[in-house]
Amino acid sequence: MDAKPRFRLVPMPVQSALLFVVWLLMNNTLAVGHIFLAATLAFTIPLLVNGLQNPQPTVRKPLLALRYFLLVLMDIVIANMQVAVLILGPLKKMQPGFVAVPLDINQNLPITLLASTVSLTPGTVSCDVSEDKRWLYIHALNLVDEQALIHSIKTRYEAPLKEIFGC
Repeated sequence: MDAKPRFRLVPMPVQSALLFVVWLLMNNTLAVGHIFLAATLAFTIPLLVNGLQNPQPTVRKPLLALRYFLLVLMDIVIANMQVAVLILGPLKKMQPGFVAVPLDINQNLPITLLASTVSLTPGTVSCDVSEDKRWLYIHALNLVDEQALIHSIKTRYEAPLKEIFGC
Protein backbone atom coordinates (compact mmCIF):
# COMPACT_ATOMS: atom_id res chain seq x y z
CA MET A 1 0.00 0.00 0.00
CA ASP A 2 1.34 3.46 -0.86
CA ALA A 3 1.67 5.87 2.01
CA LYS A 4 -0.13 9.13 1.38
CA PRO A 5 2.13 12.16 1.53
CA ARG A 6 1.22 14.21 4.54
CA PHE A 7 0.72 17.93 4.32
CA ARG A 8 3.33 20.04 6.05
CA LEU A 9 3.15 23.79 6.39
CA VAL A 10 6.83 24.04 5.44
CA PRO A 11 7.46 20.91 3.35
CA MET A 12 11.13 21.67 2.59
CA PRO A 13 12.53 23.68 5.51
CA VAL A 14 16.18 23.54 4.42
CA GLN A 15 15.35 24.65 0.89
CA SER A 16 13.09 27.38 2.26
CA ALA A 17 15.88 28.71 4.47
CA LEU A 18 18.33 28.61 1.56
CA LEU A 19 15.88 30.38 -0.72
CA PHE A 20 15.33 33.07 1.93
CA VAL A 21 19.07 33.65 2.44
CA VAL A 22 19.98 33.51 -1.25
CA TRP A 23 17.27 36.03 -2.13
CA LEU A 24 18.62 38.49 0.42
CA LEU A 25 22.22 37.90 -0.67
CA MET A 26 21.38 38.35 -4.35
CA ASN A 27 19.64 41.65 -3.62
CA ASN A 28 22.32 42.71 -1.12
CA THR A 29 19.82 44.33 1.21
CA LEU A 30 17.98 43.81 4.47
CA ALA A 31 15.17 46.20 3.57
CA VAL A 32 11.82 45.25 5.04
CA GLY A 33 10.28 44.81 1.59
CA HIS A 34 12.96 42.34 0.52
CA ILE A 35 12.75 40.43 3.79
CA PHE A 36 8.98 40.15 3.31
CA LEU A 37 9.40 39.08 -0.34
CA ALA A 38 12.12 36.54 0.58
CA ALA A 39 9.90 35.07 3.29
CA THR A 40 6.92 34.92 0.92
CA LEU A 41 8.96 33.17 -1.77
CA ALA A 42 10.61 30.82 0.75
CA PHE A 43 7.17 29.83 2.02
CA THR A 44 5.14 29.59 -1.21
CA ILE A 45 7.61 28.09 -3.73
CA PRO A 46 8.20 24.88 -1.70
CA LEU A 47 4.43 24.52 -1.20
CA LEU A 48 3.87 24.80 -4.95
CA VAL A 49 6.61 22.35 -6.00
CA ASN A 50 6.25 19.83 -3.16
CA GLY A 51 3.93 17.65 -5.23
CA LEU A 52 6.53 17.43 -7.99
CA GLN A 53 9.08 15.70 -5.79
CA ASN A 54 10.01 12.10 -6.43
CA PRO A 55 11.13 10.09 -3.44
CA GLN A 56 14.89 9.68 -3.56
CA PRO A 57 17.17 7.35 -1.63
CA THR A 58 18.86 8.85 1.39
CA VAL A 59 22.55 8.95 2.11
CA ARG A 60 23.20 6.03 4.41
CA LYS A 61 26.94 6.59 4.84
CA PRO A 62 27.74 10.33 5.02
CA LEU A 63 31.44 9.83 5.75
CA LEU A 64 31.77 7.66 2.66
CA ALA A 65 29.92 10.38 0.72
CA LEU A 66 32.51 12.91 1.90
CA ARG A 67 35.31 10.54 0.89
CA TYR A 68 33.64 10.09 -2.53
CA PHE A 69 33.44 13.87 -2.97
CA LEU A 70 37.15 14.25 -2.19
CA LEU A 71 38.01 11.37 -4.55
CA VAL A 72 36.08 13.03 -7.37
CA LEU A 73 37.82 16.36 -6.72
CA MET A 74 41.20 14.65 -6.86
CA ASP A 75 40.23 12.80 -10.05
CA ILE A 76 39.13 16.06 -11.67
CA VAL A 77 42.51 17.66 -10.98
CA ILE A 78 44.45 14.63 -12.25
CA ALA A 79 42.24 14.24 -15.34
CA ASN A 80 42.69 17.94 -16.17
CA MET A 81 46.44 17.41 -16.28
CA GLN A 82 46.10 14.23 -18.36
CA VAL A 83 43.80 15.92 -20.87
CA ALA A 84 46.15 18.93 -21.09
CA VAL A 85 49.08 16.63 -21.90
CA LEU A 86 46.94 14.74 -24.42
CA ILE A 87 45.75 17.88 -26.17
CA LEU A 88 49.19 19.49 -26.26
CA GLY A 89 50.66 16.33 -27.78
CA PRO A 90 50.11 15.01 -31.28
CA LEU A 91 46.41 14.77 -32.02
CA LYS A 92 46.98 11.56 -33.95
CA LYS A 93 47.51 9.75 -30.64
CA MET A 94 43.95 10.45 -29.49
CA GLN A 95 41.53 7.57 -29.84
CA PRO A 96 38.04 8.90 -29.08
CA GLY A 97 35.28 6.38 -28.63
CA PHE A 98 32.04 5.38 -26.99
CA VAL A 99 31.59 2.75 -24.31
CA ALA A 100 28.50 1.25 -22.67
CA VAL A 101 28.91 0.73 -18.94
CA PRO A 102 26.54 -1.84 -17.39
CA LEU A 103 24.85 -0.42 -14.29
CA ASP A 104 24.31 -2.22 -11.01
CA ILE A 105 22.41 0.75 -9.57
CA ASN A 106 18.88 1.51 -10.73
CA GLN A 107 17.69 4.51 -8.74
CA ASN A 108 17.59 7.92 -10.40
CA LEU A 109 19.69 9.88 -7.93
CA PRO A 110 22.69 7.51 -7.81
CA ILE A 111 22.61 7.13 -11.62
CA THR A 112 22.50 10.91 -12.01
CA LEU A 113 25.42 11.31 -9.61
CA LEU A 114 27.40 8.66 -11.50
CA ALA A 115 26.69 10.30 -14.86
CA SER A 116 27.59 13.72 -13.42
CA THR A 117 30.82 12.38 -11.96
CA VAL A 118 31.82 10.93 -15.31
CA SER A 119 30.99 14.22 -17.06
CA LEU A 120 32.83 16.34 -14.47
CA THR A 121 35.99 14.32 -14.95
CA PRO A 122 37.76 15.78 -18.01
CA GLY A 123 38.24 13.37 -20.87
CA THR A 124 34.90 11.61 -20.42
CA VAL A 125 31.30 12.67 -20.76
CA SER A 126 28.15 10.68 -20.10
CA CYS A 127 25.89 10.76 -23.12
CA ASP A 128 22.80 8.77 -22.20
CA VAL A 129 21.23 6.24 -19.87
CA SER A 130 19.23 3.42 -21.41
CA GLU A 131 15.49 3.49 -20.79
CA ASP A 132 15.70 0.38 -18.62
CA LYS A 133 18.48 2.03 -16.55
CA ARG A 134 20.87 -0.85 -17.22
CA TRP A 135 23.48 0.99 -19.30
CA LEU A 136 25.32 4.30 -19.08
CA TYR A 137 26.75 5.43 -22.42
CA ILE A 138 29.99 7.37 -22.18
CA HIS A 139 32.21 9.15 -24.68
CA ALA A 140 35.92 9.12 -23.91
CA LEU A 141 38.37 11.54 -25.46
CA ASN A 142 41.07 8.86 -25.47
CA LEU A 143 39.68 5.32 -25.26
CA VAL A 144 42.73 3.07 -25.14
CA ASP A 145 41.22 0.15 -23.20
CA GLU A 146 37.43 -0.12 -23.09
CA GLN A 147 37.37 -2.78 -20.34
CA ALA A 148 39.79 -0.80 -18.17
CA LEU A 149 37.56 2.28 -18.43
CA ILE A 150 34.44 0.26 -17.55
CA HIS A 151 36.23 -1.38 -14.60
CA SER A 152 37.52 1.98 -13.39
CA ILE A 153 34.08 3.62 -13.48
CA LYS A 154 32.39 0.68 -11.79
CA THR A 155 34.94 0.28 -8.98
CA ARG A 156 35.95 3.90 -8.48
CA TYR A 157 32.54 5.57 -8.77
CA GLU A 158 29.60 3.17 -9.00
CA ALA A 159 30.57 0.88 -6.11
CA PRO A 160 30.92 3.74 -3.58
CA LEU A 161 27.62 5.28 -4.76
CA LYS A 162 25.95 1.91 -4.34
CA GLU A 163 27.26 1.73 -0.79
CA ILE A 164 26.48 5.40 0.03
CA PHE A 165 22.82 4.98 -0.98
CA GLY A 166 22.42 1.32 0.00
CA CYS A 167 21.15 0.24 -3.41
